[in-house]
Amino acid sequence: MPILALRGISKRFDSHQALDDVSLSIEPGEVVAIIGRSGSGKSTLLRCINGLERPDRGTIEFDGEVFAPTPPRLRALRRHMGIVFQSYNLFPHLSVERNITLGLTAAKGMTAPAAHAVAVKVLQMVDLEDKIKSYPLQLSGGQQQRVAIARALAMEPRLVLFDEVTAALDPELIGEVIRVLDRLAREGMTMVLVTHEMGFATRSARTIIFMHQGRIWEQGPPAQLFGAPRTAELASFINSILPVAPAQNRAQPHSSPIGST
Repeated sequence: MPILALRGISKRFDSHQALDDVSLSIEPGEVVAIIGRSGSGKSTLLRCINGLERPDRGTIEFDGEVFAPTPPRLRALRRHMGIVFQSYNLFPHLSVERNITLGLTAAKGMTAPAAHAVAVKVLQMVDLEDKIKSYPLQLSGGQQQRVAIARALAMEPRLVLFDEVTAALDPELIGEVIRVLDRLAREGMTMVLVTHEMGFATRSARTIIFMHQGRIWEQGPPAQLFGAPRTAELASFINSILPVAPAQNRAQPHSSPIGST
């Protein structure tokens, strides 16, 4: 059974159709990378999955249950589904440890010693155990993002969403975050990532989804999408981000999304 299933998700903001009949399913342990140009609906899709936005139409199932966006259901959902944004959203007046343990003590009712043990564990996972007493402003951007990832992992989520988590980082700091994501992928974490890091997408994702105009235009394994794109839109996107595109990308692909005739 899929851990997450979306069926016919649509979302409009005034005159802008952000999502248009989006359907997909994600299996436990699967890593899905969502790519596409700005404004294609990628981040809106993550926000709908997490309940930060309410779809106009369609259903979302998590772990076999249809998600209803009531406050109790939202709280229950977010205990099992983490999300990490490109802005780290750390509390600057709290230590690294307290940024991580706050949710554990407030939402899960953990004792301080138990929460401390979890904080140590997740900081080890992101190679920041020595920063447990530091404050966010004492850390680099890459370190702050790794703390944000550790905070999400502390809740022991069954699914983690990552929304362009390297977009706000200087180039020399991106690698340290990508190494953490690679490790989580190897360890079987179920992840959905909006990303521009094509190296990570081709190396660690099982499925790549290319979004265009609020729709899933193409999806499949990395070799399929990057080696032989079916649509002109994906071929153009690949050519715009890769200096030398494969010969197949310069072929004459079709110009319609998945499921179109």
